[in-house]
Amino acid sequence: MLLQKLLNDSYKFAGFRYCEIEFNPKELEIKVHIQSDKRYKPKCGECQKPAPGYDSLKQRTFLFVPLWGYSVKFLYTPRRVACPEHGVVVEYMPWALGKSPVTKAFGIFLAHWAKKLDWKDVANTFRVSWDAVFSAVEYVVDYGLNNRVLTGIKHLGLDEIHFKKMKYVTMIYDITEGQKRLLWLGLERKAKTLLRGFRKLGLQNLTGVVAVSMDMWQAYVKVVTKKLPDAKIILDRFHIMKKFNEAIDTVRRQEITALKADGRGEVLHNSRWCFLKKRKNLTERQEQRLQDLVKQNLQTYKSYLLRESFQKFWLYKTSRWAKEFLQGWTYTAMHSRIEPMKKVAKMLRKHEQDILNWFKISPRISNGVVEGFNNKAKTIIRKHYGFRTFSVLELALYHTMGDLPEPKLTHSFV
Repeated sequence: MLLQKLLNDSYKFAGFRYCEIEFNPKELEIKVHIQSDKRYKPKCGECQKPAPGYDSLKQRTFLFVPLWGYSVKFLYTPRRVACPEHGVVVEYMPWALGKSPVTKAFGIFLAHWAKKLDWKDVANTFRVSWDAVFSAVEYVVDYGLNNRVLTGIKHLGLDEIHFKKMKYVTMIYDITEGQKRLLWLGLERKAKTLLRGFRKLGLQNLTGVVAVSMDMWQAYVKVVTKKLPDAKIILDRFHIMKKFNEAIDTVRRQEITALKADGRGEVLHNSRWCFLKKRKNLTERQEQRLQDLVKQNLQTYKSYLLRESFQKFWLYKTSRWAKEFLQGWTYTAMHSRIEPMKKVAKMLRKHEQDILNWFKISPRISNGVVEGFNNKAKTIIRKHYGFRTFSVLELALYHTMGDLPEPKLTHSFV
């Protein structure tokens, strides 16, 4: 009787009532029998409008939230109704999650734990199938996507993550202060992929976007320029400095090859992170190693100094003075006779306007937020030991990173 009272207080539905309850200590199982209330007409499973009964089906079992280590099962014999609009269909059962054997309450419960654990671990812990966990997450994500609010989006972040061999996934993030979240993801990183994402979100919801932080992938640049003409494209600090590090590492590898030919291959041995890490992040040993390399008059060290001098660019307050510095720095780099650094200088000149846009937006935005999201996505993929299909990956990322609203219950079970 106590369990019956608890269920009536926390999970009661008009038109149905809890009746017989069976305890099975050996199987650690509780069976709750549900009966329809004769005072209410059954409802159509499609439109949820009252309809006359037609016949009854076999008894179904629905899994509910476990109690005290016992699995809880609802047992109910569904009726079919003759709906004037939809014909003969199964009645609406307010606790049911479609054709899944999991109730809505248990589905929300499982989805909550699916954010914290691998789905297989969730299934094993609560003694359900992996498919049941999948259905639960699918239900919560579908509800969230259909009920989320896509207003107030001012800053977008675009990037891609690697998925299975040579495949990529385009990611669209809302990086507006106070509402950072994943908005959309799609397989491949083509112009039509991003265009599909914008259409799915609704271009009318993106009219307020003032800035888009992204890398230099031209397919994305073309779509943003065409579909969001009022938004400033920002080639942010993270990706620009990444190009510097790639150039320094290229110079280092070329110089190692040349030094080996002269019998001095040990000069740059184990020196990679001395040049790629920020000076303030170097260990004491790496700092000493860097000081020793100063005396060698290496092109790698000269490239390192060029990168360090460029860091002053980010300290400017206005685009005017930043532009003067940028032009002076690129002039120096172009006369350095270091080809990878000259390549960086040419890239900076080509994208000068988009780089300077960083100074024209307040508050300033960075794709560092996007990289944080990408790292979280990669962690999710590793935690699940990869995903066999894109649809499962899509659900997992929306569920964990989408900041989606969840279905409401009269009582919280998590």
